[in-house]
Amino acid sequence: MASAIAGTDHEFGANLAPGARATAGYAASATPTRGRRFAEAPCPTRSEFQRDRDRIIHASAFRRLTHKTQVFLFHEGDHYRTRLTHTLEVAQIARTVARQLCLDEDLAEALGLAHDLGHPPFGHAGERALDAANARFGGFDHNAQSLRVVTKLERKYTAFDGLNLSWETLEGLAKHNGPLIGAQPEPVRRVLTELASWQSFDDRHWPCAEAQVASLADDIAYATHDVDDGLRAGLIVIADLREAPLAGDIAAGMSGDTIRAEASRRNYDISRRMITFLIRDLVESSRVRLGALRPRNADDIRAAGAPVVGFSAATASGLVGLKQFLFNRVYRHERVTRVMAGAEAIVGELFQRYQCMPTALPAQWREAAAALDDAGRARVILDFVAGMTDRYAIAEHRRLFDATPELR
Repeated sequence: MASAIAGTDHEFGANLAPGARATAGYAASATPTRGRRFAEAPCPTRSEFQRDRDRIIHASAFRRLTHKTQVFLFHEGDHYRTRLTHTLEVAQIARTVARQLCLDEDLAEALGLAHDLGHPPFGHAGERALDAANARFGGFDHNAQSLRVVTKLERKYTAFDGLNLSWETLEGLAKHNGPLIGAQPEPVRRVLTELASWQSFDDRHWPCAEAQVASLADDIAYATHDVDDGLRAGLIVIADLREAPLAGDIAAGMSGDTIRAEASRRNYDISRRMITFLIRDLVESSRVRLGALRPRNADDIRAAGAPVVGFSAATASGLVGLKQFLFNRVYRHERVTRVMAGAEAIVGELFQRYQCMPTALPAQWREAAAALDDAGRARVILDFVAGMTDRYAIAEHRRLFDATPELR
C-alpha cells in the first residue's frame, strides 16, 4: 500500500476521493506487526490483518451470531437486526471511516467483525443473567468473553487454541472502549494476564486509531438501526422522533414526498441520512484531531492521552441524547422488557442447573469441568452458555425444565 507523504494534509485523511485507498504513517499497518502468540509463516496472498479478518469470519462463534438477539428475537420478524447483521453494519461503517482517514481498512473491519463474538444469547439480557448468576466468581463481561473466544475457545487449528490473531487485533479488541483503567475493564485485564508471557498490553494507552474507529462505528450502527427497528416494530412513530436528538432534526427535514411514502421507504430514509451525517461528522472531526496531533506513527496515537478519532462536541452530545431516547422508548418498552425478562430467566436458570447438575452438560463440556473446583467449573459453564444461540438456549431449557417462558 502507498504511504502518504509525512507532513501533508493528505496524511491526515483530507481530500481522499471516494474509492481511493492509501494508508498514512500513523496507520497500524505502517509498521511491522508485533506478531502472533504462536509463530506462523506469512500468508503469500494476504496481509496480517486480512488474515485476521478471514479467521474471524470463518470462526464458529461468528456463524452463531446469526441466531443471537440484537433487540428483537428471531421469531418476531425476518427483517429485524440480529447480532450478525449488526456486526456486518459495524464492519462496513468502520471500513468506510478508516479509508477516509487513511487507516488500515482491514484491521478496522476485523475489529468490527469480532467485537461482539462474546455476546451470550438474548443480547444484554443474557449478559445481565450471566453476570448475576456468576457474581460469586467475578460475574460476566461480553468484551472479555470476545477475547476468550479468539484466544482460547475457538478450536480449529492443530497447533493452538483460539485464532492466534495478531497483537494489534487483540489490542483493538481489548481496548476498543479505551485504556484499561479502573474497575470496569478488570475482566478484560484478567484475560490479558494469560498473554503476559508473550506480549504486554499497556493498560494506560489508547489503542490504535483503527480500534477507535471500530468502537464509534458500533455506536453509529446500533443507534441508527435501532431507530429503524423501533419504527418497524411500531414501538415509536415518526412523530416521536421530534423528541430525539439527531433523528429529530433529520425527520424534520424530510420532504413531503418522503413523508407520504410507504413506511419502509420513509424509515430507511431517516436511517441512511443519520448514518451519512454521523460518518461525515466523525471523519471531519477526526481529521482536525489528527492534524492537531500530527502523529508520525501508530504509537503516537496510542500515547496521545486522549482519543484521536471522535465526533464533534455537538454531535457527541446529540448521540448521547439519541441513545437515551432509545433506552426510554425502545429498550424499556413494555413489549421488549417483558420478553427480555423471560430471556434472562432462561439463561440464569440454565447456568444454575448446569452448576447443580454438571451431568446435564454435553459430554465435551462435562469432561472439561469434571476435575475443576467450583470457580473453574463455573468458568466452563459460562463459556458454554455464552456460546449458545437464542434458539439453542430455549431448546436446552425445554429439555431440562418442565416449563419454559414464552418469549412473546
